[in-house]
Amino acid sequence: MSDSNRYQAGRSAADRSGAAAGASPTAPAAKRGSPLPHHRRAGKHADEGHELSVAGGLAALSLDALSSVAYGPEAMVLVLVAAGSGALRFTLPLTLVITGMLALLVISYTQVIAAHPEGGGAYAVAKVNLGRIPALLAAASLFVDYVLTVAVSLAAGAASLGSVFPGLAHHLLLVALVGLALLTAVNMFGIAESAKLLMIPTAVFIVSILAVIVVGPFHSHPVATIGTSLGPIRPTTALGIVLILKAFASGCSAVTGVEAIANGVPAFRRPRIRSAQRTEISLGVLLGVMLVGLALLIREHHLVPRGGVTILAQITAGAFGTGWMFYVSNLAVTLVLALAANTSFGGLPVLMSLLARDHRLPHLFYLRAERPVYRHGILALALAATLLLFAVDAQTSRLIPLFTIGVFIGFTISQVGLVRHWRGLRPPHWRLRAAVNGAGAMMTAVAVVVFLSTKFLAGAWVVTIAIPLLMLLFWHTERYYAEVASDLELGRTPGPPRRRNSIVVVPTSTVTLLTQRALSAALSLGETVVAVAVAGDEQESQAIKNAWLRWNCSVPLEVLLDPHRSLVRSVLRYVESIQTDATITVLIPQIIPNKRRHEVLHNQRARLLESVLKAQTDGVVIATLPFHIHD
Repeated sequence: MSDSNRYQAGRSAADRSGAAAGASPTAPAAKRGSPLPHHRRAGKHADEGHELSVAGGLAALSLDALSSVAYGPEAMVLVLVAAGSGALRFTLPLTLVITGMLALLVISYTQVIAAHPEGGGAYAVAKVNLGRIPALLAAASLFVDYVLTVAVSLAAGAASLGSVFPGLAHHLLLVALVGLALLTAVNMFGIAESAKLLMIPTAVFIVSILAVIVVGPFHSHPVATIGTSLGPIRPTTALGIVLILKAFASGCSAVTGVEAIANGVPAFRRPRIRSAQRTEISLGVLLGVMLVGLALLIREHHLVPRGGVTILAQITAGAFGTGWMFYVSNLAVTLVLALAANTSFGGLPVLMSLLARDHRLPHLFYLRAERPVYRHGILALALAATLLLFAVDAQTSRLIPLFTIGVFIGFTISQVGLVRHWRGLRPPHWRLRAAVNGAGAMMTAVAVVVFLSTKFLAGAWVVTIAIPLLMLLFWHTERYYAEVASDLELGRTPGPPRRRNSIVVVPTSTVTLLTQRALSAALSLGETVVAVAVAGDEQESQAIKNAWLRWNCSVPLEVLLDPHRSLVRSVLRYVESIQTDATITVLIPQIIPNKRRHEVLHNQRARLLESVLKAQTDGVVIATLPFHIHD
């Protein structure tokens, strides 16, 4: 059998693993002999009552992309200004190029939505069209992207809040962590609930930015100037193709997040494909108008970086002054930046569930709570984002170099996969579709190369290490599940079950009510019951036997000698010494106090014995009998 055939056979066997073995997340049939249910809910919230409209999709899954106007243009300006204020004239042309790329990406992801309505985005496209390694690369890139989205959004939101309220500028990490805790709590209740929470701030944000774009050009000069001057801007480098490419790469952070809708298609209301596509197109139009409008204002008002404020805050002050509209607009920007992290909470748990279904992550991430929420994925995302925020002290400038690489790797893979998809399917006008995806793939691939070459030492090296490590994690997890499937002989029909005699071993020490209940339960479980006690010497052994005789119990007692009185070691040896074809059951009596603080007062040998028997025996049934103390 070839390696590929062997792999496919192993995958098929793993897919058929049963719930009893714990090797597959597939739900069992309701009745013996009935077929498995095929109506799989692939999305984070695909149940009735948890489905998104177009407006809800924009609020829940598009804030990452929409809010990127707060830091994408600024990142571009910060690169260009190194060549002097005159270099800022390239802001508008570069923005137009980025907007063109945005249009290609939106078209591509509407196609991804139609081709893969189960969600997964670049991972789903690569898995079907490009093979195993590109699929693992896409999954790892998306994973890194989602974690960084949370960290960047919260850090940028904290920085924006610091621009409005300078007193918070020294507590950005705390502000970001509070926002993360709130988002995590809200998403535990479901994506529809989070969308309702985000609807109003999203609307205020969109209206504010569009109002700035409309009102700003009516002023030949900024209405108000905020922030502290950084002095005359002196060029530190020459304006050339390298600097322009670096500015382009930095500005590309403004289109991150457009893939999130394709990743979360199952969360939309029916017809899901049409709803998701309309949301994707709406996002593209809004984001394109915002980017071009803000670039025009930057050029019109000759804005340059100033201390203590963001470029977007300067644009807002230039349009509205520093009155109430300024504060409303910037507070909306701050809130939406922080809440943009919700995009990841809607996308990464779905991706992790798909990876778990493919046996590339622990099946734990496929499980959902009473509400249709992948809570384990949500908690994993929150933990990863917390660690990252601590590592960079919530500084947006330290996160931006890491941010766009994973996103654009995913962009490139999804569009190359679509080219392969159209070539294989050959629908009407497939050459035009392939050309659009190919052009998008070339642009995003150039962006990836520029990111890696210009930002490697600035922090991008972290991503180049993290992505291969995640690929190895997915690879080894999948291989482990394949080995489990092989050990369980999944795909083969085993022989019929047969009844065997049963021996029940009950560890004990003294004659108590706990002993009586344990032996009563043991007599109900098997034909042969043996009580086992441990003594340190012959004198203690005889005392235990005498107490047993006085009790006049029908169950025989084996007293094992051990100078150290090790119950765990002695019982383990006794169980291993039994030479029989019978089923051996070890019934462990365990005291359960009513108050948790009293657990430390009781002997922990029962739990230790249970863990050792599980680790070092095979085919032995380990059971516990709880005895509750009503203290």
